[in-house]
Amino acid sequence: MSGQYWFPNMPIPEIMTALSEWGLNVSNEQLVRPSPDFVIGVYNACLEKVTSISPNVLHKPTQRALASLDDANPDLYSNAISHNVMLYHLTRFATSARIMDFSSRDLSAPEPERTRFILSAFINFVKFAEQCTTFISNVREKSTQVIDEREQVIQELSEFQHKLAVLRAQRAKDEPKCEQLKEDNAAATAQLLAAKEVHTGLTKDIEGLKIERAHLQARNETVNSEAALLMDSNSRTRSRIVQSPERLKRNIVTMGATAIEEKRTVASHEAKARDLQAKISALVNIEKDVRSCIEQLQTTEKEVQLLEGSQKELADLKDSLEYKKVEQGELEKKAERVHKQLGNAQEKLERAQRHAEEKRQASQQTIERLQREYEKMDVERRENDKQVEELRMEAGDIESKMAEHLKRNEAELNELLMEYWKLRHETEVYMETLANKLNMNVSSD
Repeated sequence: MSGQYWFPNMPIPEIMTALSEWGLNVSNEQLVRPSPDFVIGVYNACLEKVTSISPNVLHKPTQRALASLDDANPDLYSNAISHNVMLYHLTRFATSARIMDFSSRDLSAPEPERTRFILSAFINFVKFAEQCTTFISNVREKSTQVIDEREQVIQELSEFQHKLAVLRAQRAKDEPKCEQLKEDNAAATAQLLAAKEVHTGLTKDIEGLKIERAHLQARNETVNSEAALLMDSNSRTRSRIVQSPERLKRNIVTMGATAIEEKRTVASHEAKARDLQAKISALVNIEKDVRSCIEQLQTTEKEVQLLEGSQKELADLKDSLEYKKVEQGELEKKAERVHKQLGNAQEKLERAQRHAEEKRQASQQTIERLQREYEKMDVERRENDKQVEELRMEAGDIESKMAEHLKRNEAELNELLMEYWKLRHETEVYMETLANKLNMNVSSD
């Protein structure tokens, strides 16, 4: 049986000497006729030498397993669970020592030859582990550090997932509000367009009234020039007329009637001019109000454009967050590959241990190669940790930016609503004032 493996089958005196060096005093009789208690004690001592696992260390896990049982009398299973846990660790230890067929039979019904063979393998493996103490200690420390970092990364990932769920819930909660604001924005835009059309119509009316005013002024000037010409003609005519009393009386009566009619015409033109002047003044005031409305409409349009830009930036930030999530998934996959590479390196170390005695030099070279690979993996792991840290910082920046943009959008929406209600109030006041000035009856919906 021993010819299948590289370790030698040690004689009884060498086994006794090796065990005595570890503080285990065994007799020849115990090795010739091994008992279950004896082999369990020696095997546990060898296991503790390499892995620091003892029955005392396994006591708490055993008690936790018993506490998890849904049974009224868990003490019935105490011995069985303790035996199975110890058998599991001994089987792993025996596999590492290149004993592939280790079973509970080797504990409950030990055979002398089989026991000496197992002890030879265990002693050889323990001595080899003592020779590689420094390297094994470093590997254990780094493995423990990697496990702790993995737990930390898992915890941070769960926190990110929780924050992401909260953000998604907040986003789903804000969607109806955004839709309502979009509808209000569309309604305000429609009202602004309607007001703009009204302004266009008023501007056309103002232009028409200005043209009519110019025509009336030209007509007034024409009438005044005609009156002056008539007065000059009257003067010339008087100088040429023969002084006849009757004829003069008739002319005077006729000219008086003509003058009265001309005065009436001039008075009516002056009244029309005053009315037109009042209307022009009112139209000038209306034009000023309309211009102020246009300026407010332009300001509102600018605010709407800024709001749309903020919404676009928010969408871009959400897309960036999704991209960072994908990168985080890729980094997690890289971390899993690094763990697999670490497991592969450990398997390579176990294969190198098969030829430790016969080819020590080759084993040393293999250990150095594994050390280089492990250092390379350690460098990759540090780079991955650095990338994870950068990703965490970017996620924090994105969250702060999202909070800032949401706050800014809410402030801008509140300002838009205040500006809208202010504009609506001013429009109503303006419509009422215009209706009062033009004696129009306007009903506000």
